[in-house]
Amino acid sequence: MDAQTTFIVGIALVAVLLVAAVLSVAVKRGPDAGPVRGSFDRRAARADRAARRAAARGAAAAAGDQPEPAVVVHADTQEEAVPIADPLMERETISAEEYGVNRRMFFNRAILGFFGASLGFFGLASLAFLWPKLKGGFGTPVSAGNIDDLRAEVIQSDGTIKPKPIPAAQAWIVPFRGDVSKSILADVADTVIVGVGAEPGIMAIWHRCPHLGCRVPECLPSQGFECPCHGSKYNLHGEYIEGPAPRNMDRFRVTLDAENNLIIDTGTIIETSRAPVKSVPYPQGPSCL
Repeated sequence: MDAQTTFIVGIALVAVLLVAAVLSVAVKRGPDAGPVRGSFDRRAARADRAARRAAARGAAAAAGDQPEPAVVVHADTQEEAVPIADPLMERETISAEEYGVNRRMFFNRAILGFFGASLGFFGLASLAFLWPKLKGGFGTPVSAGNIDDLRAEVIQSDGTIKPKPIPAAQAWIVPFRGDVSKSILADVADTVIVGVGAEPGIMAIWHRCPHLGCRVPECLPSQGFECPCHGSKYNLHGEYIEGPAPRNMDRFRVTLDAENNLIIDTGTIIETSRAPVKSVPYPQGPSCL
């Protein structure tokens, strides 16, 4: 899964979790939940005040002071009110461990944790999406395999050429026959691994058409490359033949490592202008377009 897909999946997951959290809160409240409404009862308020005064007198009496007991009478009914114990005076203090976590605290912490985790995930996904790859893939050196094996694979027994694709490098591996000093590559360093003796050289051609970026496939009958999008044609060395392309197919810088493996530097793309003199004939058979 690439970074863009991970980013999209992450956004979808965050949205699903947010909807689930809202539905959970709504279900927990229940159908009977609603705001508390009521009217102010003056008689009850007076009774509460009388009870508090009675409780204060009781506390004073317990401390040694013995005041005359007072009788609380309602102003409107002239009836004595029975003292009512104050719940606040009788409440028992408990510790935080005994109290635990109530429902409101639980949901507050759950929502804060959810949004914190969502923001963290979103930040990591954005960083992964924007951060460049440090190793591997296009834009970095890619090993195409042993150069002798590559020669044996691209050069057929009848002398024809079958370019080898290297998907990780977006490249075609093709042999180079002829004198590099007499080709369009004479002034371009490290584009061809020159062969020893009669061995042909090896080079890597970017499979992207320089016209509008279509992938250019090989054409085995004509022994070249032919773009299916707009008809640009190139010989086996990627040299421009015809079509709307402005230049030859682009090439990569190539080197050999200590084990004789061909290393394609996909971070170094080399452009060359149209070759006035072609280093290999084209077409050598019927066209694929």
